[in-house]
Amino acid sequence: MNAYVGTPTSRVDGRAKVTGAAKYAGEFAADRLLHGFVVAATIPRGRIARLDTSKALKVKGVVDVLTHAHRPPLAEQDEAWKDEVAPEQGSPFRPLYDNSVKFDGQPIALVVAEDWETAKFAATRIRVEHEEEAFATDLESERTRAAKVDQPHKPRGDASAALTRAAVHHEADYVIPSEHHNPMELYATTAVWDGNGKLTVYDKTQGVQNVQKFLCSVFDRKPDEIRVISPYVGGAFGSGLRPQHQVVLATLGALALKRSVRVVLTRHQMYGLGYRPMTIEHVALGANRDGTLEAVMHEAIAVTSRFENFARNDTGWGEQLYKSPNSRLSHMLVHLDVATPCDMRAPGAASGVCALECAMDELAVALKLDPIELRLRCYSDRDQSEDLPYTSKQLRACYARGAEAFGWSRRDPGPRSMRDGTELVGWGMATGVWEALQMPVAVRIVLTANGHAEVSCAASDIGTGTYTIVAQVAADALGLPIENISVRLADSSLPQAPVEGGSWMAASSAHAVLGAAEEIRQELVRHVKAMPASPLGGVDAPDIILVDGTVAKAGDRSHAVSIADIMRHSKLERIEKEKLNQFAEDKSYARNTHSAVFVEVKVDEQLGVIRVTRVVSAVAAGRILNPKTGRSQVMGGVVWGIAMALHEETLMDHRFGRIMNANIAEYHIPVNADVHDIDVIFVDEADDRINRLGVKGLGEIGIVGVPAAIANAVYHATGKRIRRFPITLDKLLD
Repeated sequence: MNAYVGTPTSRVDGRAKVTGAAKYAGEFAADRLLHGFVVAATIPRGRIARLDTSKALKVKGVVDVLTHAHRPPLAEQDEAWKDEVAPEQGSPFRPLYDNSVKFDGQPIALVVAEDWETAKFAATRIRVEHEEEAFATDLESERTRAAKVDQPHKPRGDASAALTRAAVHHEADYVIPSEHHNPMELYATTAVWDGNGKLTVYDKTQGVQNVQKFLCSVFDRKPDEIRVISPYVGGAFGSGLRPQHQVVLATLGALALKRSVRVVLTRHQMYGLGYRPMTIEHVALGANRDGTLEAVMHEAIAVTSRFENFARNDTGWGEQLYKSPNSRLSHMLVHLDVATPCDMRAPGAASGVCALECAMDELAVALKLDPIELRLRCYSDRDQSEDLPYTSKQLRACYARGAEAFGWSRRDPGPRSMRDGTELVGWGMATGVWEALQMPVAVRIVLTANGHAEVSCAASDIGTGTYTIVAQVAADALGLPIENISVRLADSSLPQAPVEGGSWMAASSAHAVLGAAEEIRQELVRHVKAMPASPLGGVDAPDIILVDGTVAKAGDRSHAVSIADIMRHSKLERIEKEKLNQFAEDKSYARNTHSAVFVEVKVDEQLGVIRVTRVVSAVAAGRILNPKTGRSQVMGGVVWGIAMALHEETLMDHRFGRIMNANIAEYHIPVNADVHDIDVIFVDEADDRINRLGVKGLGEIGIVGVPAAIANAVYHATGKRIRRFPITLDKLLD
């Protein structure tokens, strides 16, 4: 039997998804199911002076309207509302808690009716009077009010003095706009009432146990009274890390009415959820004439809400990429009357590295150096923030492999020097970096006498391929065909798992599978050795493996017994093992994934229309468990990078504190016509320090560096440097 780990393997859940058999949060049936529709505030700050629900309640089919003045009890303390990924500082938002309004689009009522259309219509009959207070939603006008966030970045040397004396320096602001999640699946929850006070909650989430603990805390329920299930997720990438308000509202409705309730947010309403925060990234670089860096200064000024401090690492990535004796990093927050931001693919890095890599390109131009050569001269073999070596870092190989595949040596460095008919051609590149994180995960494996194994874990699969990775690792570890492996995920009653995010789930869950499989192997070895005249009786236990449905001597398949025979002889119907895998903390190494991104753009000289015609992404991420799904992950990240560079921007009318393009028509994302050739190269990177399999994550690294590579290519094509994203034709033609 061929090994599955490391080979291209189709998704084990693929058929269920393409045939419609896969059920999502808003599709689960329940007897006497009610439907809720959210009524939202239309001011960014103030209070509800009057909320008249009388006309809505008269609509035939309406069962109730829940408001802050009419609802079951909710927890009062801030700590009760903090889930496992909530910001440490602040007071989490509480839907329908009181009459205060904290942001435009905040839910202020839930109409519950026999069907969704009736609930939606009845919502229009509710009359709300607000008392509006002074508000602010504009980061740039409020920039001077920014407050510093404590982050673990210690200054090195005297960056200001080094910048002043540097032979060549570059300093600029790069503006990354707010960007909203637009997953295919709308945010939805179906809270099923069982008639005895218990709920089964089907929720769109990246962490079922996080949501389950949160709901028990908010509603003062025992753990066995609420079960959360999320077998399939139609896109998340950070938007589902925290429990969203629709899960609170659906649960609130079910508890109030003692009936099952479904709440599905509209696309417009989802703009009241989390988003990538707008940031002003100020980068200053000082260099010697030979291209080595003397100073790196990076300050991020970011949006957060009035009520929570949301901050991510925008500024620390230069410490891991480029050697410099002097650095100073800081992160500032501006509190505005908006919803709290949230994680969005490669949070912090997607924005911060974009600014850093644009600045490095500008420095390369000033030094008249090739952009790759500048990066090689500044290359750091250590994480300078902690002065640590890396478990592995094949970034140099990424530069070399990517440049060769792209044809970088044919690049004419002069701006506006390359053409294709009426279009200007630009070639740009950038570096990508992300963390290689690992989290404790538990897995249960049940092996039955017919040679089938069920692997269970509370981990979610948000579309990244966790079902498939778990099945691959289990098949190899148990010596079974992958068709004999079934995987159960995303049920809060299953063995523990953290939220799925940060690109940590593949490495984390794979090692939990290995741990449980090893315990099953050990039990099978005990039983096979106890069999009369066992062909493995004299074989040392470490030399016995599971392969092709048998327990066999390594390297000698003539000494083998089928798993079915062993279990039949031992009168076992099943062997069940559960293993919590925890990674030993080792602070002597830094752990990261890296990439080199090369981009070709073509720009219509008269119209300013930009096309990204070629992308090569060379990625070093340790051992690749599944090149097929791994390539898909990186390609998806590249497409998202194209979106950041050229399309995505949440537009706010600051006179009203309201999002103007809260729909899929006016919030621009790439479509098929915007995506051309994408080549993904996995650079070999053996890493025996990071974990047993040498695995790092792939979810985030695909996007990091892509927006900067596109911006640098646009400069090369046009000679115009755009530092405010997205790069749209009006900015080129201005």
